[in-house]
Amino acid sequence: MSYSVGQVAGFAGVTVRTLHHYDDIGLLVPGGRSHAGHRRYDETDLDRLQQILFYRELGFPLEEVAALLDDPAADPRAHLRRQHELLTARIEKLQKMAEAVEHAMEAKKMGINLTPEERFEVFGDKDPEQYAEEAEQRWGGTDAYAESQRRAAGYTKEDWKRVRAEVDDWSERYAALMDAGERPAGEAAMDMAEEHRRHITAWYYDCPHEMHVCLGEMYVADERFKAYYDSMRPGLAAHLREAITANAARHTAA
Repeated sequence: MSYSVGQVAGFAGVTVRTLHHYDDIGLLVPGGRSHAGHRRYDETDLDRLQQILFYRELGFPLEEVAALLDDPAADPRAHLRRQHELLTARIEKLQKMAEAVEHAMEAKKMGINLTPEERFEVFGDKDPEQYAEEAEQRWGGTDAYAESQRRAAGYTKEDWKRVRAEVDDWSERYAALMDAGERPAGEAAMDMAEEHRRHITAWYYDCPHEMHVCLGEMYVADERFKAYYDSMRPGLAAHLREAITANAARHTAA
């Protein structure tokens, strides 16, 4: 059985012009011709075309493909072994490329441009992107979200270390404040709430007091945010929410 150039082009996913070129340079000369002189390809030709396309996919130039296929010392099994070796190497390379792309995608979420090792060094077991998808869904169209993304995209590992150090220092002092029995509406607690608001403004986006109050409500209403703040000290989320509200009222009245 033989096939026309159009049929073979359809089988192989190449153009008729490509097959004509392969014929012209002697890389794939069809085994027969029709009475009208048209190219006819047999099974042997299809096998060779498959080999050609395989090597081309791997980036081999046509001259090298021809040398490989026309090597009198090679046999079909040798070609299969070589293809297996090349495919294995290609798969490994693509897997590494996929991993690199995945890491890049992870790094671009929330603009945290750190390697996995650097992120562990900075954040430990705290995932800075834990709420990234939900944040984008909730606030993706807001100016505050866009500003947060813009700023964070430019932060270095040292910047993120400073962010983490400020958070750790603040949380330790707030927990100590609670242990000392400070009321949420007390001056010390309101000052800590104001420091919390200024940290957000300094590192992420402008956070006026009314927005800060909304965030405080979320810290209690959303169990995940509540768990985050309560991990610093049990009851801290609710205490902070009240301190934020009192601090906002203090500044509104001023």
